[in-house]
Amino acid sequence: MIENAESTILKCVAGRHLGTTCPSEVARILATGHNIPREWRKFMPVVHEAVDVLLARGEITLTWKSVVMSKRAGPYRISGPKHKS
Repeated sequence: MIENAESTILKCVAGRHLGTTCPSEVARILATGHNIPREWRKFMPVVHEAVDVLLARGEITLTWKSVVMSKRAGPYRISGPKHKS
């Protein structure tokens, strides 16, 4: 299931190359894919786990109120990796 969460996160991020994605949006997509859209909260632990993996690999960036976060804590938004210029 985590692989599916990872790929869903990456698809959401790719679709918003200048914007961010909410982790709950990913959970809702996963729940809908399992035909239980109203139970999206059950998918949040796997979304968080996938976020941690992708963050460790440098494939995503986490932010809250435009501040980059080094790890997942509290509310956050997901975006593509930030490259230093």
